[in-house]
This record gives sequence, C-alpha cells and structure tokens, in this order.
Amino acid sequence: MTRPVQFLSAADAAGLVGDGATVSVSSSSGLGCPDAVLKALGERFAAEGSPRDLTTIHPIAAGDMYGIDGIDHLCAPGQLCRVIAGSYPSGPSTATPPKIISLIESDAVEAYNIPSGILFQLHRAAAVGQPGVLTDVGVDTFMDPRRNGGRMNRTTTQDIVEVVDFDRREWLYIRSIPVDVAIIRATTADEFGNLTTEDEGAPLGILDQALAAHNNGGVVIAQVKRRARGRTLPAQEVRVPGILVDAVVVDPDQLQTTQTRFLPEAAGHFRAPTSDLELAEWGPEKVIARRAAQELRDGEAVNLGFGVSALVPRILLEEGLDGAVTWVIEQGAVGGIPFLGFAFGCAQNPDALMASPDQFTYLQGGGFDRALLSFLEVDAAGNVNVSRLKTRPHVTAGVGGFVDITARAKNLVFSGYFTAGARIAIDDGNVVIEKEGKFPRFVPEVQHVTFSGRRALERGQHVTFVTERCVIRLLPEGLTVTEIAAGISITRDVVGQTALDLRISPDLREMDPQLFRPEPIGLTLAGNGR
Repeated sequence: MTRPVQFLSAADAAGLVGDGATVSVSSSSGLGCPDAVLKALGERFAAEGSPRDLTTIHPIAAGDMYGIDGIDHLCAPGQLCRVIAGSYPSGPSTATPPKIISLIESDAVEAYNIPSGILFQLHRAAAVGQPGVLTDVGVDTFMDPRRNGGRMNRTTTQDIVEVVDFDRREWLYIRSIPVDVAIIRATTADEFGNLTTEDEGAPLGILDQALAAHNNGGVVIAQVKRRARGRTLPAQEVRVPGILVDAVVVDPDQLQTTQTRFLPEAAGHFRAPTSDLELAEWGPEKVIARRAAQELRDGEAVNLGFGVSALVPRILLEEGLDGAVTWVIEQGAVGGIPFLGFAFGCAQNPDALMASPDQFTYLQGGGFDRALLSFLEVDAAGNVNVSRLKTRPHVTAGVGGFVDITARAKNLVFSGYFTAGARIAIDDGNVVIEKEGKFPRFVPEVQHVTFSGRRALERGQHVTFVTERCVIRLLPEGLTVTEIAAGISITRDVVGQTALDLRISPDLREMDPQLFRPEPIGLTLAGNGR
C-alpha cells in the first residue's frame, strides 16, 4: 500500500539535511523560492552548528534583495563551502549587498557562475547516471576555462569545466554533480506527496531537481502553500509525483514572487485586461525600447531579457500591436506580456507555462527568432558583459540564462545607455546630453565576456546595439555606427565618448524622428519571411 508522505515543520525538514550535503534549491529570485525551509536550515545551523560545509546548486537565483532572503539564510561562517549558481540575488548599487555576494567577494566560499540552462542539464545527467554535459554553449565566454571557467573568486581553484575534442569538434565538458537533497516549491501537495503548481508563475525545474536527488538515493523536501486529501489532485496537473517526495512543509504565507502575494493572471487562472498594464514612461529608455521594437518582425517568437528590453512589450501594447510577437522568457512563460520590475520572470496571460529545463532546450537550440537583451559593457571585438562589474558586483545577477539564449540566437538586439550615469533629456525631437556619463559602456575590453563577438561572427548571428544616441551593428569589419539621433554629434557624443575605434557607416542615417516624440509612433512590423 502506498504510504502517505511526511508533513513536517520547516525545522523538522531542515533536520533531514546532513553535513557536507550537496543541496539543489529551486527558485528564480522570489519566484518559487522555498524560503521557509531555507530559513529553518539557517536557524538550525545557528543553534546546532549543523548542517555545515554544504554545497548548494541554484540554477536560477534563490532569493532577492527585497524581503526573501533565500540563500542568504545559509551564509553564517562554516555553513556553506561551495555555491554553484546560474544567478545570484541582485539590486541597486546603493543597497547593502546580499550576504552571499559579500562571502564571494571576500573569498570566504568557493563560488561558480554557470549558465542556468547548463545547470538544469546537469541535473538531468545526474538523474540518469550520465558522466556530464558536453556542450558548445559558453565557448569563448567566461565559462570557457581558457578565460576563467565560471570561477568567481581566488578561493575557487578547481576547474569544473574542461575543453575537450570529440568527433572532430571542440566542446566544453562539465561533470555531473550528484545531488543529496532537493529543496523545491509547489502550490499544493496531497497526502501522498503529489505536487501541483497551479498558483506559481512558473514551475521552474522542480521535477528535474527532484529526480536528481531521488535517483541518487537522496532526499526531496517540498514547500507548498496548502495540503489536499490524497489522490484528489488532477493527474494532468501533477508536476512532481509523490513517489519522488520525502517530506512536505506547508507555508500558507509563501509569496508567489518578489513582493507579490498572488497574481492569478500570472498563473494562467484567467486573462486580465491588458489595459490595466502600465505603459512605459516618456524618456530616453522609452526611446531605446521603441528603436529596439523596430527590429521585430510580425509573428516572431522573441526571447526577452531584464532591463530596458523589458519595456518593449509595453511599446507594442501602446502601438496596438499586442500579440504581434510571442514573448518567451527563461523561467517558462510563453506568450502574454512579461511583467516589469519585481514580478519580471512572470507574464500576464501566458499561453503556456513550460518547465524551465524544457524552455532552455528551446532556447539553447535557437528555436526562436530574436532575442531582446540588455548590456553593461561592449568591447572592440563585439563581446558583451552582463554578468559582472568588479566595483559593484551585486548590481548584476550573474549570467542567468544569457549564455544559453545567445549561443544560437539568429538575431540579437542589445539595449542600453551609451555611457553609464549620463543625464539625458529629449527636447523637441532632439537628444540633449545634460551631463555626460562618467563610465563608458563601449570599452577596449569588457570585464567579463558573457557573449562572444568572435563566435557571433563565425555563426553568422545578426547583432545590433541600440542606445539613446545611436545604433551600432557588429559587422565583420568591426563595430559600425549605422544610425545617429538628432541633436547628437557623432564626433563629440559617440566617437569622443569611447576609446574604441568605432567605424562610421558610409550609409549613416538619422534615427527615426518619431522615436523622440511622446505620442505613439505608428509602429508597424514587417513580415518575418517564414
């Protein structure tokens, strides 16, 4: 007879984690974070000194800087010995850094930043006993051991990524990591441990993480919002079967995502009116987002990243083009309109909520038409940095799914300001630089190579950089300015604000004047040719 699963307090569940365990944690910042269990682990360590010397794996960041501590619960000296994460909690430069970032920067813990999609693949490999993952995702980026192999500080000396030759090709090889404990989150658990995710903004990778721990003889702990009578959950809705689950912790107060109790339209319960969504405020960022939107083609499937790019769906909404493209985000949402700010990672009115590992299969394989992403730095080779700023490490979350997304994307549009800290005004259709930024973003060499310009040219990827003052394309002959905004001097405000030898296209033209007016621009999208 099937036995009911254990329903435990968070404190009792924390007692299932032993010293030296490798613990996989499901989360995407606040989305899906099993914070009550992580908090109990930290409290147990404070009281008992155990579990200590943990290795934690986070395909996407666990916790945020806005009330969900996540991995920061585990940052007392001696509790963590190693952390392997696709991303880390991040926030504004003026805020106090997360504890985990302080540990990493002070060389107090070994730390790796590995692309999220690869970390999900490693879970699948571990679950079936495969030795590791062979991939060309990340070649010539910071993931490549010929750069730094994903290592984040001086304490981290072991190479977990190798370059190997196989079948007359060059690959990166990452060995499987056996998982002892998986701490995952869902919405409902029945008495037999079957889990559904009906109130979640995305299921993330909970099934793969549970399989990796269970098949290794480990423990699976699930945090949920509510308990149901045994075998009353619809079979089609069960994301993780109870045969994989060892213990369940009920936390009726768990948030859906950062600073968000529950958005039913993010979980697909109903379709909310898009008229309730806030449009992009008038200013330079809206100009950038509008110009990025002009790169889109009708009917495309488009990956969307955090930052200025996240405004583009609001541009299409304002222009009456909602639904003209299908937005795809790495957490799992397909369709709808991705939320801004704290709720990014969820979408209003999604068509589907895929598991993140399946979404990354789609993204790594280049199955989509275009990616709209942001940038921190760009260098002479067309390399892009979004993953690390040495002086402000907590401003960026790390690589996340950026490397997975950009590896085979056919068309890439990177958006951002030309310099950091500039004060820009738009006056009667002209760009006015009231105060130039102190920090160039187009630099001789980026601090961290998150995207390889060399590989992009070899693969024939189309790469465009959109700023408030110009448009730049990566061409075989180098970075080339192809458009300039009205009111901008190309010698003073573009070439004069970078040490790069930017090329100026002989066909240089003015950016569309309508971009710089507050009213809608009458945007139309050409057909995508498919």
